[in-house]
Amino acid sequence: MRPKRYSSFSEIDNDLKILKLRKEINAESLKLNYQSAKNALYPTSLLGGLGGIIQKILISLLAKKVLKKLR
Repeated sequence: MRPKRYSSFSEIDNDLKILKLRKEINAESLKLNYQSAKNALYPTSLLGGLGGIIQKILISLLAKKVLKKLR
């Protein structure tokens, strides 16, 4: 890769501004990814998937008991 040749200081300044903005965007993206990973690992989030399964099991057990009493 060839080094870029600049013809003025304004070109250098523009490239530096672009690099600074990219750095800020990457930092914010990293913060967002960190927060989403942190939220995904909360116990309530981890147990959230189990809630639906437990609810289905309880409903099926309750339905079995009701059907036994009706027989």
